[in-house]
Amino acid sequence: MSLTTTPETASNAIDRHLLATVGAEPGQATPVDMMHAMAQLAREHLSRRWVANEAADREGKARRVYYLSMEFLIGRTLGNAIAALGLEGELSAQARQRAMRLEDVAATEADAALGNGGLGRLAACFLDSMATQELPSYGYGIRYEFGMFAQSIHEGRQVEHPDPWLVDGSPWEFPRPGVTHAVRFGGWVEHTDGPQSRALWCAAGQVSAKAYDMVIPGHGTHRVSTLRLWKAVAPAHIDLHAFNSGDYQRAAEFKNEYENISWVLYPNDSTPAGRELRLRQEYFFTSASLQDILARHLREHGQLDNLADKVAVHLNDTHPAIGVAELMRLLVDDHGLVWQAAWDITRKVFSYTNHTLMPEALETWPVALMQQVLPRHMDIIFRINADFLAHAATLRPGDHDFLRRLSLIDEHGDRRVRMAHLSIVGSHKVNGVSALHSDLLVKTIFADFAAIWPERFANVTNGVTPRRWLAQANGGLAALLDRHIGTGWRLDLAQIAKIGPLAADAAFRREFMQVKRANKVRLAAHVLAVTGIGVDPDSLFDVHVKRIHEYKRQLLNVLHVVARYQAMLADPQRDWLPRTVLFAGKAASSYATAKSVIRLIHDVGAVINADERLGGRLKVVFVPNYGVSVAEVVMPGADLSEQISTAGTEASGTGNMKLALNGALTIGTDDGANIEIRQHVGDANIFIFGLSAQEVTARRQAGYQPIRLYEENPRLKAALDAIGGGGFSPAEPGRYRGLVDSLLWGGDHYLLLADFESYLAAQARVDALARDPDAWAAKAIANVAGMGFFSSDRTIAEYARLVWGLTPRN
Repeated sequence: MSLTTTPETASNAIDRHLLATVGAEPGQATPVDMMHAMAQLAREHLSRRWVANEAADREGKARRVYYLSMEFLIGRTLGNAIAALGLEGELSAQARQRAMRLEDVAATEADAALGNGGLGRLAACFLDSMATQELPSYGYGIRYEFGMFAQSIHEGRQVEHPDPWLVDGSPWEFPRPGVTHAVRFGGWVEHTDGPQSRALWCAAGQVSAKAYDMVIPGHGTHRVSTLRLWKAVAPAHIDLHAFNSGDYQRAAEFKNEYENISWVLYPNDSTPAGRELRLRQEYFFTSASLQDILARHLREHGQLDNLADKVAVHLNDTHPAIGVAELMRLLVDDHGLVWQAAWDITRKVFSYTNHTLMPEALETWPVALMQQVLPRHMDIIFRINADFLAHAATLRPGDHDFLRRLSLIDEHGDRRVRMAHLSIVGSHKVNGVSALHSDLLVKTIFADFAAIWPERFANVTNGVTPRRWLAQANGGLAALLDRHIGTGWRLDLAQIAKIGPLAADAAFRREFMQVKRANKVRLAAHVLAVTGIGVDPDSLFDVHVKRIHEYKRQLLNVLHVVARYQAMLADPQRDWLPRTVLFAGKAASSYATAKSVIRLIHDVGAVINADERLGGRLKVVFVPNYGVSVAEVVMPGADLSEQISTAGTEASGTGNMKLALNGALTIGTDDGANIEIRQHVGDANIFIFGLSAQEVTARRQAGYQPIRLYEENPRLKAALDAIGGGGFSPAEPGRYRGLVDSLLWGGDHYLLLADFESYLAAQARVDALARDPDAWAAKAIANVAGMGFFSSDRTIAEYARLVWGLTPRN
């Protein structure tokens, strides 16, 4: 329902905010001024909902869910806010009256740099759906001043820059000057004598966590969620004595030593200082959040005995896993509960989502570092571990390997704390994020825990919000759906299945592909603007957009591109299907192999794009600085979605869902949520290739020899020889020798060579289908129609019922 009744009232409100809040003359307002004024108008209405929700929850003593995550990649807020408020029509009219477009006004807002990839985007979708499902809910994270980094490309290399998204402030923040919590580090632990012996943590330093709130609106409801972000503030802003003594550098160091905690997401952990800062970050936001939760609970209930009845705390991956030890510290040390009572509460309060199957990706911390930074928590973890192993020993007496695998402490080499193990032991529910992932969790890396607590493990397949990833990102397709099946799909994505029969309607197929082409024109314009490379909207847009990582196998895609290029040169008269291969994604700043892959993509693209013999029928582009707003342009314009991780490595994926929802066909392995996408869209409407997870395991166990595949497959050998021999880096022939050798002689851990031939065969099937645009359109429509299951509204409703003990709206 619209909250303003006429264009005049909207106009008056905007003029009021231009004058009173922005300080701009309405007749001279710029698009940036208009963005801030519209944001203030939306903020005004959302604030009323927010205050009313909080009051109702307090009065009703509501049970709340608290979602702890290192990342919340929310992107721009204005478009989502005005859609939730029903103000699009009025504010579009106001923009037109001032010779602007609402889309251009919204585009002046900076993306909130609060995340990097799928983990953060998932958390943002979940907050949207928590509000839409009318759950009393908070998200807790860090108010990063500079995000992860802004990515630029210089001579093919990734260059990292600060991402100062807050440099001009954010109209969506609500600073909470009265909400601060002390977070301590270092020092030592003393124990008092006597029968009531207590631990006393004598910390060496302390930082203040200052709260900043953002409101996340629900759709079709007045319910909102709160995203509370913590900023690290030094106990004193500068060392005034040092400053007055002329030692200005030392005065500033005092402030920076504490406040760097909330500067950057995932600081480079290749140095001891970087690793310590990461641990401090994780503890900082987790401790502040739990202190805040307890303070709210005590204000409303005056006791902690019923904490588990009113509070559900969810750990999004292991970054907040230290919360298990921190809640025990708060309950036992600060609030005087006895150990067993505190432990019973803790296990009922926490739940944990695992996001990886790869043992090497499971977070661990050196015991020595933990003792240095968090000595009291190390004590608590040791006690939790001792109690747990004592219980486990009664289940399998004498099985020391069983206890070694279960232990919260990895005793191999330098002793390390296993944060996933701590999360499992300290939670009442543990879930994976796709059917395959959850099945493999209990059969592989957590099999011993599942043997003890089979009821503790569950599956909740990921989803995405259709408001952001269809209604907002793809206005053309949303309007087409609205005309043919109504608007109900925005709140009940299952209704999107109604367009399935329309795949047989030639007129609907034509309209659908007209929308797709318009989106491709928009994407081509963006590619030209940011790379200087022109691409043909009538070519097949083959899109591979995600974090750059070896297991996501961007390098396999490059091998296909090189093989295709070589084949085109060998047979220039063949009617090759025009194709644009688009990559985007960031490599972690310390991840040398991923950075090398980015450079290779650029080098391969430079050669191919300049080769006039191809007649423009193959282009390779890398779109820099991939983030939410870039994704909102890329997803609607994609024809083919590359989801080609090694089977058994991708927990779920959400980019696969967004692309299919926008009418892209998937080429992928049977991995993560690809399996469930295949089940919902149909085997005929997806291009599956490669080894299954079971076959990957069997191939490795049998003694995988990638060099034999290289010797036996001429196409593979030619592609690798061209890359490794300097064919795409003539000025430095050995630039990619190490990358190729890692495949041939380094074991090819992610089995690129094993899946190469199957991948090329699947790409040939893509080419064949693309030559029949009508058949392609029908399959693209089938993909959209099959995506009803993959709404984050469904995901959150499952969490609410299965994990959090809450009742969702649907």
